[in-house]
Amino acid sequence: MKKLNIKVGISDFAEIRDSGCYYIDKSGLISDLLQNNTAKVTLITRPRRFGKTLAMSMLSDFLDIRKQSKEHFKGLKIEKEEQICEQWMNQCPTIFFSMKDVDGLDFENAYQRLQALIANLCKEHTYLLESNEIDPDDKEIFLHLKAGNGNQSETTLAFATLMRMMHKYYKRKVIFLLDEYDVPIAKASEHGYYDQMLNIVKGMMSSSLKDNTDLNIAVITGCLKVAKESIFTGTNNFVSDTISSTRLNEHFGFTQREVDQILEDIGASAYAQEVKEWYDGYHFGSVDVYCPWDVMNYALNYYQEGKKEPVSYWKNTSGNEIIRSFIDYAGSNITRKLETLLAGNSIEQKIEENLTYDYLHSSEENLWSILYLTGYLTKAQEDSQNSLEKERTALIIPNLEVKEIYQNTILKWFDDSVKGWERKKLFQAVWDGNEESLSAEMTKLLRKTISYHDYKEDFYHAFLLGIFAGAGYSVESNKEHGEGRSDVVVHDVEQGRVAVFEVKYAKTLNDMSSQCAKALKQIQDKMYAKDYEDEYEEIDCYGISFYKKRCMIRKI
Repeated sequence: MKKLNIKVGISDFAEIRDSGCYYIDKSGLISDLLQNNTAKVTLITRPRRFGKTLAMSMLSDFLDIRKQSKEHFKGLKIEKEEQICEQWMNQCPTIFFSMKDVDGLDFENAYQRLQALIANLCKEHTYLLESNEIDPDDKEIFLHLKAGNGNQSETTLAFATLMRMMHKYYKRKVIFLLDEYDVPIAKASEHGYYDQMLNIVKGMMSSSLKDNTDLNIAVITGCLKVAKESIFTGTNNFVSDTISSTRLNEHFGFTQREVDQILEDIGASAYAQEVKEWYDGYHFGSVDVYCPWDVMNYALNYYQEGKKEPVSYWKNTSGNEIIRSFIDYAGSNITRKLETLLAGNSIEQKIEENLTYDYLHSSEENLWSILYLTGYLTKAQEDSQNSLEKERTALIIPNLEVKEIYQNTILKWFDDSVKGWERKKLFQAVWDGNEESLSAEMTKLLRKTISYHDYKEDFYHAFLLGIFAGAGYSVESNKEHGEGRSDVVVHDVEQGRVAVFEVKYAKTLNDMSSQCAKALKQIQDKMYAKDYEDEYEEIDCYGISFYKKRCMIRKI
């Protein structure tokens, strides 16, 4: 196996090429954007961790007139496009700015962060102050911005001012590359200063893009096409490239051919199916793609440490608040659809791509749309959509990694939610030995849950643990007792009593009685209660059989 320099988390294209890092050639994006492209402004929306920032860094390296980047593109596809290279490579004054770090718990902190980032951008272009061609008033504003103390008007017009100065200096119109444009709006929506931040972003977009004679072309990336806020209203020659309607399919994410090559290079071709099940399944336009962040993390761990089992890498890149907020909102209709998805099936929904962050939770339609646009759901394969109504899309969970994120989020939601549920009657039924009341109360709580794992025993085991955890009881799970392993043991030390539960899963409704009897027999045969005879005055042993959202409970 050849020696490879695999690294993850680097989004600077020049650094990747200079250090000889393993790189999947995505330079075809350059020709697709520049060749025969009549759009002055192109908005590209993709989920996080699909290479947007690296792609924008590559474009900047290729276009920026201040750079000499020919060596970085040696051996890549774009090198063969001689006409494009001659016309565009390092020929354009270029602004590359990312808004991914514009965040704060309140507007003042976020605005200060924006000012600091703009100050850093200005410091890259201090040479503009030397030109006699540039208006002295613009130089004064530039100095304010560079010092990080521009007023709100100057900050809102910062990009437009910088473009005007660069146009004067270079005598060429400016390329504007804006990465993660919607992050400040999303963060503002989370923290309650949406209108204030929206006003800033709208002003920046309008002054930069609308009727700007200093602008050559602009490329903007984000997760959502935030069109209803009128951010792009009036923008000339505007084209949006979204995951459902795209001509830039294979430039974001890895294709099957690219993943096969990666696995061959690291000697992991034998694990192609596992990698596919965990990281594939996203459909951008007509192309099926893998999440590149996951594939490269897997490649790194396999190549350096020999780790063969796929694990979730995507979940560690954010708190997955989107799923949690979705579940918190869930009514019975949404709950049923989530259970359908977690069982591996698809649901049909209308997708709204033009969303506003402040109205994400205003309708169920918006909620499904946001899960789709942010990568937590994807389109089902085309052949399963033939019978769908017009304007409706078949949605599925893309892969095992995202399914695990749903499951873990649901578990956390259940742990948090159950504390507020009324369980007094259930606990009373446990210590009274009232089988019927306990069954009824357990069923009520079960119907509040969101099921997954196709209703296997581990789901019910977690459900049972969640009910008693945090209620003042000491709860044990799968500890060694007697001659076997009891599922759940609940200790009420103060009252000198303990309850032992054995859980069984019934495959059909008719099997519930026999499975309940099987659980009771196991408790007796394995002598689960024996360890507690010297410690507790009262020992209650229960066999439980579950079928979907029904349960049967019997006491020895």
